[in-house]
Amino acid sequence: MRFTPAALALSAVLAVTASVGHGAPPAPLDARAAALVAQGRTALGAGDTDKAIDQFEAAMAIQPGHVAILLNLAEATRKQGMQGKALHYYRQALKVEPENQYAIAGEGVTLVEKGAVEKARRNLARLQQLCGGTCPPAQELAAAIQKGPTPQVVTAEQVKPQPVVTQN
Repeated sequence: MRFTPAALALSAVLAVTASVGHGAPPAPLDARAAALVAQGRTALGAGDTDKAIDQFEAAMAIQPGHVAILLNLAEATRKQGMQGKALHYYRQALKVEPENQYAIAGEGVTLVEKGAVEKARRNLARLQQLCGGTCPPAQELAAAIQKGPTPQVVTAEQVKPQPVVTQN
């Protein structure tokens, strides 16, 4: 009973400091990491996804967990056809910034590519709550949902049987 007022005061102070820290703006991108991200964006624009991923991963080593780097890395891995890895990066970005519209839309587009259209619709509903559905990420996700999942095509070269030598 003697400690109740002190415990209440301490919990109020901790609640205020926790809420102030939660609303802090994101850290700016380090100059070295920004240069690597720019090189990665250039490579991605040229269609060289491997080089782009290398640049983004190098930037991630300089500044781990930065949302801009995670989003670029997710986009590059998605364009390379590795949707599972892209989802991982989008979800990491959402852990850092839960209301990042580009991360929500990117995750939704990736889910559509994997065939999980219902989960993507949930992301679209969340985006519509955040920005009213008129923001570019929401429009991009709506277009991806409208288009539907991409069919997985298997070529003959991918299923080429390997010769097996056996003795009689």
